[in-house]
Amino acid sequence: MRRPRPLPLSLLGGTRWAEQEPTWRGARPDVIDGALKRAEARPSGNWFVLGASDEVRRGRPFGRTVAGVEVVAWRGADGRLLAGPGACPHLGAPLCDSRVTGGRLVCHWHGLALGEKGFAGWEPFPAHDDGVLAWVRLDAAGGEEPLPEPVVPERPPLGLALSAVTTAVGRCEPQDVVANRLDPWHGAWFHPYAFADLTVVGAPGSGPVAEEDDTFVVEVAFRVRGRFGVPVRAVFTAPDPRTVVMRITEGEGEGSVVETHATPLTPDGHGRPRTAVVEAVVAASDRAGFAAARRAAPLVRPLMRHTAARLWKDDLAYAERRWELRSTGRFPG
Repeated sequence: MRRPRPLPLSLLGGTRWAEQEPTWRGARPDVIDGALKRAEARPSGNWFVLGASDEVRRGRPFGRTVAGVEVVAWRGADGRLLAGPGACPHLGAPLCDSRVTGGRLVCHWHGLALGEKGFAGWEPFPAHDDGVLAWVRLDAAGGEEPLPEPVVPERPPLGLALSAVTTAVGRCEPQDVVANRLDPWHGAWFHPYAFADLTVVGAPGSGPVAEEDDTFVVEVAFRVRGRFGVPVRAVFTAPDPRTVVMRITEGEGEGSVVETHATPLTPDGHGRPRTAVVEAVVAASDRAGFAAARRAAPLVRPLMRHTAARLWKDDLAYAERRWELRSTGRFPG
């Protein structure tokens, strides 16, 4: 029998946090801002991530306000993802509190049944389920030329992968979330419990950049325990204005992706913007033990979500601070 490969653990450098090589010179504001502006110029086709695909269950509506638009999503009789305005066209009842019967929304106020064919004053929205995330197309909110489907990043085959989706909400705009992810230099400083020995080995310039060169390439070790970590090489790209993808290109889990999607919500009671960060981890590995991890997905996914939630607790503080400085005219530069 073939022996199982040992985990690719490496002994991390013993450098203390304050003794790390400073990364602020590399993290040039004009480079980050240039990458952000190029991302914002790419088409989204007016598609927004609603949430995890498995959050929209059969027989139960799912509601979320996206870009100020109240949306309700549900499963049709055949299991397809459907979506439409979240207010009943009769007297405005919240359809997220309605019932799904025979693949149709039945308003709990007066029993009006709504389906994919629409009703006077109520037209469904285009919806898309990619197997990991649920999307909705809002043409009035997006204001772009619509696309028939969202720009879904290339992923490992879902039948061989393990995926988990985490959602967090912050007081900022989508661009602040995207800017955070287009700053890989902060990783080992801001998240020392998760990353170590981080080096940005490739970054685009601040001016015009060819599409294939508009990437950030990072060598980093994911900290496992104490001074042990798993070294990888990862590439960050921004395929649309509200998405950043990190893909492992070398090392353990090669081909795995982490997708960060920023969905604008409705402002809070003080008029401050709110954004949902919907992060999808799609992990793959050719290790024999990975199949066992996939079979134990109900136990593994909560751990994956916990890890992502801890990172985004910090990163939303970064994004919220960036919005606060921008909104008060105090942002550097």
